[in-house]
Amino acid sequence: MNLHIIDTGYFKLDGGAMFGVVPKTLWNRHNPADEKNLCNWAMRCLLIEDGDKLILVDTGLGDKQDEKFFGFYDLNGDATLIDSIKKAGFSTEDVTDVVLTHLHFDHVGGAVKYNTDKSLLTPTFPKATYWSNETHWQWATNPNPREKASFLKENILPIKESGQLKFIEKGISPFSNIDFIHVDGHTEQMMLPVITYKNQKIIYAADLVPSSFHLPLPWVMSYDVRPLITMVEKEAVLKKAAEEKCILLFEHDPTYEAAIVENTEKGIKILQRGDLGIFL
Repeated sequence: MNLHIIDTGYFKLDGGAMFGVVPKTLWNRHNPADEKNLCNWAMRCLLIEDGDKLILVDTGLGDKQDEKFFGFYDLNGDATLIDSIKKAGFSTEDVTDVVLTHLHFDHVGGAVKYNTDKSLLTPTFPKATYWSNETHWQWATNPNPREKASFLKENILPIKESGQLKFIEKGISPFSNIDFIHVDGHTEQMMLPVITYKNQKIIYAADLVPSSFHLPLPWVMSYDVRPLITMVEKEAVLKKAAEEKCILLFEHDPTYEAAIVENTEKGIKILQRGDLGIFL
């Protein structure tokens, strides 16, 4: 098995929304806001080579929305999904599977693209099976008012229309070295891949623990539909990471790709953080 970090660039989100009830005097030390109160965040995906499988976890924001849409998020950085996959030595046709942790636009936007004349939306990875789960799919395609702006039909429906969509059943993984933790705090049935790599486990934390700054239990995003449930789920995942010496891989941390944590008298704390490679 080989692992490749796939950088897809950065975007900015309101600091208050990303840190919820935590006062700005606390979170601003970790990820300082600009004059518009926006903090910069990564959109970090993962490419997994495992035997005859090439599995991509999440797809970033994509590039098919209009300038007005992208203008809300101050996109920055030179990396793109396709360029990063090419840098790893692969093409879009090499990807056999795309695992979507959930269907918010900054996680699924790159899964679908326009054809050459922008007359048709098609899957970016023509030979891949796209994986979601049925409960979350129904949640996303019949969205509640709170999340409606995050579930964009053009990102989602073409996947099903292509015939490339399959569902992961809870407790049953289609992959030999990847299991899934299903959580409901951020959105209904988000899936966190747990990758077994050389007898070590890597938890792709998605939006349960979006950055290394979000380890304290009350540091929960305002985007979460069930913040109290997020706290319970986050505590369980962090305890697992500490007890089993799992690597946490952060999708949105602007600086640190990964971390290992330990249990202390004051709760779960970071033992070390940095690029994923230093832990492998």
